[in-house]
Amino acid sequence: MTRKEPTRRHFMATAAAASASAIAAPYIRTAHAAGSLSIGLWDHWVPGANDVALKIIQEWGEKEKVDVKVDFITSQGNKLLLTIAAEAQAKSGHDIMEFTNWEAAQHAFALEPVDDLMRDIVARNGPVEAAAEYLGKFKGHWVSVPMTRGTLLLGACSRYDLLKQHAGIDIQALYPAGKPAADADWTWDNFLLAAEKCHKANFTFGLPLGVTTDTMQWVGALFLSYGANVMDADANVTVKTDAVKQVLEYAKRLSAFVPSDAVAWDDSSNNKWLISGKGALIFNPPSAWAVAKRDAPQIAEKCWTHGFPSGPKGHVNPILPRLYGTWSFSKNKAAARSLLHYFSSRENAEKLVAAGQGYDIPPYTKFNDFTTWAEESPPKGTLYHYPNRGSQVIGVTCSPAPPLIAAQIWAQAIQPKMIVRYMQGEPLEKTLDWAASELEGFRRT
Repeated sequence: MTRKEPTRRHFMATAAAASASAIAAPYIRTAHAAGSLSIGLWDHWVPGANDVALKIIQEWGEKEKVDVKVDFITSQGNKLLLTIAAEAQAKSGHDIMEFTNWEAAQHAFALEPVDDLMRDIVARNGPVEAAAEYLGKFKGHWVSVPMTRGTLLLGACSRYDLLKQHAGIDIQALYPAGKPAADADWTWDNFLLAAEKCHKANFTFGLPLGVTTDTMQWVGALFLSYGANVMDADANVTVKTDAVKQVLEYAKRLSAFVPSDAVAWDDSSNNKWLISGKGALIFNPPSAWAVAKRDAPQIAEKCWTHGFPSGPKGHVNPILPRLYGTWSFSKNKAAARSLLHYFSSRENAEKLVAAGQGYDIPPYTKFNDFTTWAEESPPKGTLYHYPNRGSQVIGVTCSPAPPLIAAQIWAQAIQPKMIVRYMQGEPLEKTLDWAASELEGFRRT
């Protein structure tokens, strides 16, 4: 077979065609031209909130020509936590996963660093809430992106009618809609008196004491408000302090006025308690109120969301931030970065807050001016004091312990277990010895 040498005319024609193709190529994009992306998200408590998140993500996918798959994974039974652990170990699964608390730090070894991405996001959005930054970083570097969807402050959700009738507390006057809080008298001591009075009237405060997120949050806030840290930032065990003893003595008195089965409660139990009409107060984001609007409107119209009681260190409200990380084994890291940048914008944050009926709290402090919290009803203004209006300290349960140890303190529910052991009759010193032994064990692992 002979090979025919190309003529100059043939060469020029071929080159021209190739050049035309190269110029046209960026403007000819077929569906899914940028590949595929999968994301695992927490299954939102508030009805309808998932739909808006899905729409935002799908709109981004259509614009960027990415085929996006979204899985909403329940936190019930720790399914989301187990999914994260399984994917990190297998080095396979979703491209983006959603984390809470210390989970991003725990899995930092398997996550893409996002320092440069966070510089862009902060330049656009403004500062990050300090508590969210504390949890989104590991060893000084961002390993995850703080997100609005699902980030919450716990807060108190009270039946204002029952508190006024049975405890003589006008919670709407302490936390007036559209005005600063006047909550100097909303202390843990007065909270205890109110709990006792409402319990005697058969409207017990729905305070869980099990190994659950809601338990860890409210109990952790109680410890923080007394300055009762069980470990310091240098991993020194500090559980045998007067402040910790004071908290345990207080909690033992309070435990007489919580539901008898509180130790067995899960994260939905306090919601159900409020919606059933049995309780005068729970510590919870507005998901219980949102469900009550649908299922028990006569309860919802008498709910008021407000701040935590104060201790010696002030009103400490616990935060549970939602943080999105890209696995290092993701096959489409460029698309993942693009989605995280897009999803964290102010415009989308405002849509998500509205979709969650005020449940979600932006981790970017300039976003606290959204109108949803002032406008939601019934009753009008019920959520005004859900975001931090300046009268509270936003706290991280188990801090200031080093992140990987704090994760174990959280997972093993050391603080609630201390309360339960002491309230069930164990001598105080034995409870403290047990906790100290557990904490020392965490230091060695």
